[in-house]
Amino acid sequence: MTLAKLVPLTLLAALTLLTLGAVAPAAEAASGHLGGRVASGPQPLGGFRVKLMQAQAGAERPRLLGTATSRRNGRFTLRYRRASRNAVHYLVADRAAGRAASARAFRLAASLGSGTVPRRVTVNERTTVAMAFALAQFLDGPRVSGANPGLRNAAAMGANLVDVRSGGLARTLRRYPNGRATATLATLNSLANLVASCRAPGRACDRVLALAAVPGRTAAADTLAAAQTIATHPWHEVGPLFRRSLRAPNPYRPFLARGERPDGWTLAPRFEGEPGTVDGPGGIAIDEGGGLWVANAFEYSRAADDPVCGGETLLRFAPDGHAHPRSPYRGGGLDGAGGGIGFDPRGRLWIGNTGLAGGDCEDVPLGNSVSHFDPDGTPLTPPLQESALFPGSYAGGYEAGGISRPQGTIADLDGNLWVANCGGGTVTRYANGLPARAANLGSFGLARPFGVAAGRRGLVFVTGNGNDLVAVLEADGSLRRLVSGGGLDHPLGVATDSRGYAWVANSPRLRPPCEENEVDLEEAAERGSVTLLDPAGRPLSTYAGAGLSSPWGVAGDGDDTVWVANFGGRRLSHLCGTRPQRCPTGKRTRGAAISPARGYGFDGLTHNAGIAIDPAGNVWLANTWADDYSAANPGGHQVVAFVGLAGPVRTPLVGPPERP
Repeated sequence: MTLAKLVPLTLLAALTLLTLGAVAPAAEAASGHLGGRVASGPQPLGGFRVKLMQAQAGAERPRLLGTATSRRNGRFTLRYRRASRNAVHYLVADRAAGRAASARAFRLAASLGSGTVPRRVTVNERTTVAMAFALAQFLDGPRVSGANPGLRNAAAMGANLVDVRSGGLARTLRRYPNGRATATLATLNSLANLVASCRAPGRACDRVLALAAVPGRTAAADTLAAAQTIATHPWHEVGPLFRRSLRAPNPYRPFLARGERPDGWTLAPRFEGEPGTVDGPGGIAIDEGGGLWVANAFEYSRAADDPVCGGETLLRFAPDGHAHPRSPYRGGGLDGAGGGIGFDPRGRLWIGNTGLAGGDCEDVPLGNSVSHFDPDGTPLTPPLQESALFPGSYAGGYEAGGISRPQGTIADLDGNLWVANCGGGTVTRYANGLPARAANLGSFGLARPFGVAAGRRGLVFVTGNGNDLVAVLEADGSLRRLVSGGGLDHPLGVATDSRGYAWVANSPRLRPPCEENEVDLEEAAERGSVTLLDPAGRPLSTYAGAGLSSPWGVAGDGDDTVWVANFGGRRLSHLCGTRPQRCPTGKRTRGAAISPARGYGFDGLTHNAGIAIDPAGNVWLANTWADDYSAANPGGHQVVAFVGLAGPVRTPLVGPPERP
């Protein structure tokens, strides 16, 4: 073949490749028909203009894909084009143009999740509330925008609340550990009934929109905006809104009845992961994609009097709360892990093996190691093996550095691992995460070291539960200062904010298990506080209120507000942080209580320790101990998501929190 013949063929091949490259993105787009209905409870709603919107991650504005108008029977058929499988899709339904403004205030919506657009959809008050809560941190009026993975994960969470095909309750919400076992189902219906107040224009609707306004502003523009405001300001006008929810029409049942007024308008589904695994979930770490990794303290048993030994599994949940297909993970020396779990800058996971076990366990864990896992769950540390010195006891993982009943276990931004040895009274540091470079730094005067958090400029904060101290350490492990007084009282968890300030949870009476294997916690006190340290570790103030009740775990969100898991009281607490301008109107004072005086009470909580915030703005709690826990098997069995409640956080969290 001559060169003259080769050139045209080469050009043709190049043009073909260019053409294929040009159309490749369009191959991900789809066209089709969406059939659905607009309804208020069982009543069809005709004359509603329905818009199918597409929110692409990173785009400033969503894109309109198609419109349709519902017929008298509420049915509509919508033709759309160029729907991307990588985007989040949602519907907005408004009364047809030309109606009075008061009539147009009745705006319904439904989140369709990401991926393929479904063929059949119902838009009603339930789907509106579910979308407003799940996408609360990504909504601006009827517009949805934001970054992945938070945007995608937020849309997925809504599927735990409603089934957008039927407009009914989602299977997750209908069944245990949700269903009638908690107030979440009835709360969702009460909120949907509030939205239904605007089906007909009038004073009832005007009152709901006025009550659901952002504090300090005028009434909400429409029912979708009202539902989102309630989601992001759940403490605001709770009583008046609750009384309104009891009035007709009430198309959604069961709803919260008289005498069941909530402390705040929160929606919190519970998850138990892979059946027969969760027992004593402790610390929670969230990966780059928004999935949860949870330390599991005990062997699984549902019977409170069944003696359990140390758990040998690592639990993993998808971003929507359901069990990851590969969960649970085993190996790596896991044995009775506690609250210590965290990612390092390479995306690898560290877990402290506290050696927790029920009181009648025969194979007592030694509690003297840390485990290390690849991002895919592959163990990097040795498995459990029977100890030659202590027959009947097993050890594995990395033991270097004098690790003894580790609790706080975190990596800093330089990859150094820090471990609070609650049993040994010391702190261990692995330089660059290498056990060969392990050093036991000593006690620094701490008794029962417990929580660890990394701040700015390499500083690390370690709480001393046994003697009301916090050690502030330099990056090399030397002591900068030992903090006492300032309201410190049996401190447990500690967390830093984006500016390097540290928040310490003071649980007035709690002494978690450190020296002994069996759990022997005092009854939680109906009080508690948090102490604020400046970025250099100097104590500033101590704050109470907000429902604090033997506070344990602490987390900062993307707005630098502070969230606290309470061991007592079955409640979540929320306080204004060191950026008061980001707090709600009327609560813009550092340390001010944002949650009500009783906190965000929820009957689906038990005794909580672990807490974390994901890129979708969900606040995750671990039901670590059962309500009436026994020495034989004290563990709880769920993780709980407070949907859309917090400022999203970039994950994995290594060092101070940042917005995505």
